[in-house]
Amino acid sequence: MYHQPVLKNRRTLLERAEKFISDVYFTDCNLRGRLYGDSCPLESLASFLSPKRITFTEASKQNFAPYNIGDTFGPTWWTCWFKVSLNIPESWRGKEVHLLWESDGEAMVWRDEQPVQGLTTEGEKTSYILTDCLKDEEPHSVTLYIELACNGLFGAGQGSMIAAPDPSRKFSVQKAELVVFNRDVRELLTDFEMLVDIVKQLGEGEQRGYQALFSVNEMVNLCDPFDPRSFPKARSLAQKFFSQHNGQSQHTVHAMGHCHIDSAWLWPYEETIRKCGRSWVTVIRLMEKNPEFVFTCSQAQQFQWVKSWYPGLFSQIQHYVKKGQFIPVGGTWVEMDGNLPSGESMVRQFLEGQRFFYQEFGNYCKEFWLPDTFGYSAQFPQIMQGCGISFFLTTKLSWNLVNTFPHNTFFWEGLDGSRVLTHFPPSNSYEMKGKIEELVNTVKKNKDKGRANHSAVLFGFGDGGGGPTQLMIDRLQRVQDTDGLPKVQMSPPDRLFSQLQADSALLCSWTGELFLELHNGTYTTQAQIKRGNRQCETLLHDIEIASSLALYQDKTFQYPVEKLQELWRLLLLNQFHDVIPGSCIEMAVEDALRYYEDIRTGGARLLHDACDALGSKGNSPAVFNSLPWERNEVIQTQDGGSQSGLALVKVPSIGLASIKDTQPVTSVSVSVQADGTVLMENGILQTIINKDGSLVSLRLVDANREAISDGCHGNQFVIFDDVPLYWDAWDVMDYHLQTRKPVVEVVQPVSVVSTDGLRGSVSFTLRISDKSTITQEIVMDAMCPYIKFNTQVNWAESHKFLKVEFPVRVHSPNATYEIQFGHLQRPTHRNTSWDWAKFEVWGHKWADLSEHNFGVALLNDCKYGYSVHKNTMTLSLLRAPKAPDANADMGTHHFTYAIMPHAGSFQDASVIQCAYNLNFPLRLIRHSADSVPWSAFSISTAAVILETIKQAEDRKQALVVRLYESHGSTVTATLCTALPVREAWHCDLLEKPDPTQPAQVTLEGITLNFKPFQIVSLLLLL
Repeated sequence: MYHQPVLKNRRTLLERAEKFISDVYFTDCNLRGRLYGDSCPLESLASFLSPKRITFTEASKQNFAPYNIGDTFGPTWWTCWFKVSLNIPESWRGKEVHLLWESDGEAMVWRDEQPVQGLTTEGEKTSYILTDCLKDEEPHSVTLYIELACNGLFGAGQGSMIAAPDPSRKFSVQKAELVVFNRDVRELLTDFEMLVDIVKQLGEGEQRGYQALFSVNEMVNLCDPFDPRSFPKARSLAQKFFSQHNGQSQHTVHAMGHCHIDSAWLWPYEETIRKCGRSWVTVIRLMEKNPEFVFTCSQAQQFQWVKSWYPGLFSQIQHYVKKGQFIPVGGTWVEMDGNLPSGESMVRQFLEGQRFFYQEFGNYCKEFWLPDTFGYSAQFPQIMQGCGISFFLTTKLSWNLVNTFPHNTFFWEGLDGSRVLTHFPPSNSYEMKGKIEELVNTVKKNKDKGRANHSAVLFGFGDGGGGPTQLMIDRLQRVQDTDGLPKVQMSPPDRLFSQLQADSALLCSWTGELFLELHNGTYTTQAQIKRGNRQCETLLHDIEIASSLALYQDKTFQYPVEKLQELWRLLLLNQFHDVIPGSCIEMAVEDALRYYEDIRTGGARLLHDACDALGSKGNSPAVFNSLPWERNEVIQTQDGGSQSGLALVKVPSIGLASIKDTQPVTSVSVSVQADGTVLMENGILQTIINKDGSLVSLRLVDANREAISDGCHGNQFVIFDDVPLYWDAWDVMDYHLQTRKPVVEVVQPVSVVSTDGLRGSVSFTLRISDKSTITQEIVMDAMCPYIKFNTQVNWAESHKFLKVEFPVRVHSPNATYEIQFGHLQRPTHRNTSWDWAKFEVWGHKWADLSEHNFGVALLNDCKYGYSVHKNTMTLSLLRAPKAPDANADMGTHHFTYAIMPHAGSFQDASVIQCAYNLNFPLRLIRHSADSVPWSAFSISTAAVILETIKQAEDRKQALVVRLYESHGSTVTATLCTALPVREAWHCDLLEKPDPTQPAQVTLEGITLNFKPFQIVSLLLLL
């Protein structure tokens, strides 16, 4: 056929092709309008509404009432079940028949009592295939059930996606009918769409773009939408274009189906279970039709949920895992926050995750998969390596607000020097759609051009689930090797990383943390969650140590394996990257707080049982110390009556001792001065406290050094306006620092509470506003090198940020912050944009600012946000965002922080140990009156911390102990134990012993060599 040549007017030809496939314009005569053929109404549609999420068995027994299209139901978070009866017309023999379903909400189709497919308009899944080609012998009458959740892919935000959910939103079904689906039209539409996108993306500067333009224009000429016989000619033109191959040097894109599902975010945990079911069953349907399709899936917790709720689906997943199509990745229990969990929590994320994947699928994950968390600790590389993982994938650093991260593929070097090969997909997304733009950007935005010639494309709807569609797979299949575009192949992650590893000679390295320059409000938001996390981490640590020692002390004691696993898994779940950061809705916060309460309640029973066994079920008061150094501290005691007194106790390392009434070297003295200030001293520290609770002076007695800056006050509460640009619970912006206001209104001036020689304390109350107050007790204990601030805040603010400041007499360009299994330094100045972006940073139990021979440390028991600028040390206390939880942080808060001036370095001054002491209280127990102090473990150097003692997984009569070097030094240490150790072996973090690395057990103990910040795990056979 000959066509008159046309003017080379790019715009008219391009728009002509666009309109030919438009779903808005000219659908009466274009190709898109022919996608569906005949339609037919359903035989009947009935519904019933449930306030709870119930099983299919329960739902199918309910009374269903007739439903009319367009009728509304709800409210938010309810579930509407539909019974769909349909009869396919005989005349549709040989046709592909779909149930077309368009509704608000997320739906699951059930057939023959099994889930078969998810349906979500937002996720571009609006039809369920009843048959590919209707045959006589197929059932024409079918009954389906559709479970419709009254929430969207992104919850039900009122007015904007991240707003608090609208509790009374109504939902409806807009379309439910049988249709003939014209597959040949769909295939041709995909050809057109890809060519149109190539024209747009390659632009006017590329000859290939014009070749696509003239091909697609000729296809319009050849194609008669009303005559399917014209389609093959048009398709062959497209095929000719797509099959013109690339050169050998072209970049290769490794495409992987993916469906990022937040374990809770704008919906509660329980809805996530259904999101997993809907998304993954749809993936299985795609695998049945596309044997080359691979899908990556993280989070062992989600697999566990599916196993419990959808056992039939889980069996299908296992089948496709064996086939190499459904690929578990990540190796962790959930995709956790990368900043706030403790080092041991991070190890347990991998231990629980990797063990689950191995038990259920026979494989350990080889890559850590954390696309969406808000920063990455410098200890991740070492922890990954210890869990059998050498590769890491994320995308989140592309969200940096200030600086563009310089690499996409590089070696990430951690705190101890461990290295992992790291890849950030260059098109900066974990939910691509298989579009030309994404493929072009993958090459264009690759910051390691010439160094790395392979990249990942993760495709599928994500965050709220949904996952890949057939259309996405079809798009990628069209352009596997098309001139002008990168090569595309469906690949599992290990193929991508093997290629990157093989070509890694020119790759650069990045040393230290991967700090996200955004979302730094998440170190503070939802303070009750932060407190629950820290307290439950502490509790589980103590239970494991007490239970391990009880095994030795009492032969009848049973280590609580199952119960501990249950509590650990709850804690790990709450460390999900939208829960512990506080960026979830109120329902998810309530779930999380309830889980912390379950851990506290169940954990208290376990600790009581273990301490009972430890104390030989005696009845004299004693103290249990779960930390690996001797402690000499003032504690609150419980006498026979209900009175509580104070005692100064000395307890050996990881051991117990009776409470003996000992006297301090120097008693605490408290005296009110003539001007109303209060002077407190204990021989180590001397402080003067103002009427408003601020510190006028804090002296280190022996060194004769003042810690508080001239003309300034320590313990100064300050409040800031806190209105971010968009991400309310997530972000605090740099400009909030310009709105600083000191909290100065005194409600109750400082008054003396205790003048006991063992403890001095004063209290006061300040008014923040007409809605909020601070009440604080400042405590100085005998023999204690720090002052504690026990704080209660009644908080009812809106978009405010409360902090406390300590301006100190220290000059240093860097401050030091505790992180997992170590510490790192960050600048106290704002020289460069990289420094300035760290105006609010995270740390764990302590931060320190030191110059040579003197410094000040700030300790805390449940806070994570810090700022040290010049000489002012600031601890972030409370925020008041209104989205996605309109009531975030409202209510009463309790927390403790402490200030510790010290001589020498923070390492030599035992700052690290003091921060542990503040967080791990000595525990009152009962034991027999004639017991002598007993220590189960000790370590010969303060540089090494014995962090964990637990029963080994899957083996009795064996303990795992985990130690780390905390000073940043190379050191040899001896681990001493009173337990009868037969053999000791070095093991990895998954507790697999290394047969080449026995640890020598001698009468003196076990000698171990450490490099800076090295984590060492030992398997002890008793």
